[in-house]
Amino acid sequence: MAEQKDAKHEQLEAARVEAGEGYLTTQQGVRVDHTDDSLSAGQRGPTLLEDFHAREKITHFDHERIPERVVHARGAGAYGYFQAYDDSLADHTTAEFLTSGEQIPVFVRFSTVAGSRGSADTVRDVRGFATKFYTRQGNYDLVGNNMPVFFIQDGIKFPDFVHAVKPEPDNEIPQAQSAHDTFWDFVSLQPETLHMVLWLMSDRALPRSYRMMQGFGVHTFRLVNARGEGTFVKFHWKPLLGTHSLLWDECQKIAGKDPDFNRRDLWDCIDSGQFPEWELGVQLVPESDEHSFDFDLLDATKIIPEEQVPVRPVGRMVLNRNPENFFAETEQIAFHTANVVPGIDFTNDPLLQARNFSYLDTQLIRLGGPNFAQIPVNRPIAEVQHNQRDGYGQQKIHKGRTSYFKNSIGGGCPAIADSDVFSHYTERVDGRKIRERSESFRDFYSQATLFWNSMSEVEREHIVSAFRFELGKVVDKEIRARTVTELNHVDHELAARVAEGIGVRTPAAEATPNHGRSSPALSQLNAPVNKLDTRKVAVLVADGTDAVGAQRLVDELTKKGVIVELLAPAEGELRPGASGGGPLSADRQLNTMASVLYDAVAVPCGPDAARTLSGDGYAVHFVAEAYKHAKPVAGFGSGLDVLRKAGVTERIAEGEQVTRDHGVVTSTAAEQSLPGEFFDTFADVIAEHRAWDRKTDSVPA
Repeated sequence: MAEQKDAKHEQLEAARVEAGEGYLTTQQGVRVDHTDDSLSAGQRGPTLLEDFHAREKITHFDHERIPERVVHARGAGAYGYFQAYDDSLADHTTAEFLTSGEQIPVFVRFSTVAGSRGSADTVRDVRGFATKFYTRQGNYDLVGNNMPVFFIQDGIKFPDFVHAVKPEPDNEIPQAQSAHDTFWDFVSLQPETLHMVLWLMSDRALPRSYRMMQGFGVHTFRLVNARGEGTFVKFHWKPLLGTHSLLWDECQKIAGKDPDFNRRDLWDCIDSGQFPEWELGVQLVPESDEHSFDFDLLDATKIIPEEQVPVRPVGRMVLNRNPENFFAETEQIAFHTANVVPGIDFTNDPLLQARNFSYLDTQLIRLGGPNFAQIPVNRPIAEVQHNQRDGYGQQKIHKGRTSYFKNSIGGGCPAIADSDVFSHYTERVDGRKIRERSESFRDFYSQATLFWNSMSEVEREHIVSAFRFELGKVVDKEIRARTVTELNHVDHELAARVAEGIGVRTPAAEATPNHGRSSPALSQLNAPVNKLDTRKVAVLVADGTDAVGAQRLVDELTKKGVIVELLAPAEGELRPGASGGGPLSADRQLNTMASVLYDAVAVPCGPDAARTLSGDGYAVHFVAEAYKHAKPVAGFGSGLDVLRKAGVTERIAEGEQVTRDHGVVTSTAAEQSLPGEFFDTFADVIAEHRAWDRKTDSVPA
């Protein structure tokens, strides 16, 4: 009887283990009592190499995907150059690319985080913004994102976070989406994620283009000068074209119409000579001010508000060459946060410390061995000499008898350098070996509140809608309720608006109210950059379109830097309208495209064409959808009939005088009588990106 009980107990124990129940252990079966913080020398000290649990956990995570990247699998890249404006940083750093004023070659890779290589570009996600600088002092990699903070504070939790956001393991659903139970279960139990989650639910997660996207180094790094003195630094990329986003409805439709929307946009603009450009800025903090903030500089879930430390412009980057081969260059490029040059060093940020281990470990398996730095896209322009030999992918034929140091047989070569070397910043480190987070990392809500307070009402509406969409996909009602409770710590109004849309009871207001602080720099709409360059406009035409007026529209907008395409029910040459004019040819067939692929739409004159387009459901929907998405809409002459059929309710011109109303530009004029003011006015509203004051809730699309 005892033997039967023992056997049954073993079976139950085995079933329990198989189901993932029981105590957390290492792969060797050693029980673990803490998996949220790495082992460090003191609460704010560096992570220790002897932390076998963290190394095992991260190593296994690094090797989970073959051959695509575990995260940031889907990306696009380009070559270009960076050039510092002057030598004003020379007192802070010996990094020559920041002070020399020379053009430094770069390769930049943009990416999504959660999806596979086959996922769409326009998913709601963080975007990677990684830059490799090929400098005379060696390669420097600034491995950043389009958001300045991250979900977690300590890298030991990175496998947990990514496992939560990836498709759920039982059914591999959903792809490239955070709108599912495991992600929000993680978020609702990890309040440190909330600041980043606010960014993820904002328009920042839906960039219009990689060229219209900010980039951030995320971590606080350290600049080191020739005297060995340090200055804390955060890196910022700001796009010359401004920071602009899509709408969530557009993103979902673009994923079907053109899943390569962002990579195609980058490629086409560089290919046509319209080179994207960013300005590099830095926030500098003297070491004496390290503890003068109400947050910890080593906490990657926090920003330094620009009102406290302004961003100082230091140089510009231009991308001007597409890769020759996607796999050889974009896919094989290997970034690493620990690829630094003299004058740039690390801090004890526990997330950064883990990344410094993880990236190299990941590349070893993804690129087949330790010689991936010899792949052309990864190869430094600086001279490379060392005693590392053999291994998978070895391309260099080493000569001589020695591969060690010190040696006499090889004449002591390669020799130890005595100048322009990398010297680690000298910092005293002491403390107990502990798994314990500093109390200065414990504020999880105030910067999430700062972000919410800084948003315009339009941006707040989008954030609330995003939360409702994401949490509406969560099946477990307890996870929904728990998340709303966490949002209540950020702002009661936010929690109430989200709760109302997902069937969750609104929690009582917090005893400690919203702190009321804001940072205008966090809003995309507070200081917009209104540029026309590379904006795409669809002009709807058909047989009978006024060729003179349509061509004037194309010519005037093209002169201003706009990309104009003529869309018709059938591709090819069109029958001219009664006014005559030169031949007009459609660039694309209307039903192969969609309004979500363009920044604006216009309908020129031509009675026959207007009748055709008004009777074409796809053409009417094209205009109505663009209008609903608050995009600029224009029409003149009989083209106004198409706008009316599409449900455009803004004031439409009743005479030849140009009328502008909430981003709708109209005139009854046709052909040569169309005033030049029409083109200038339409260009102005295109540059403004959207007509956010347009009320389109009741417009069908």
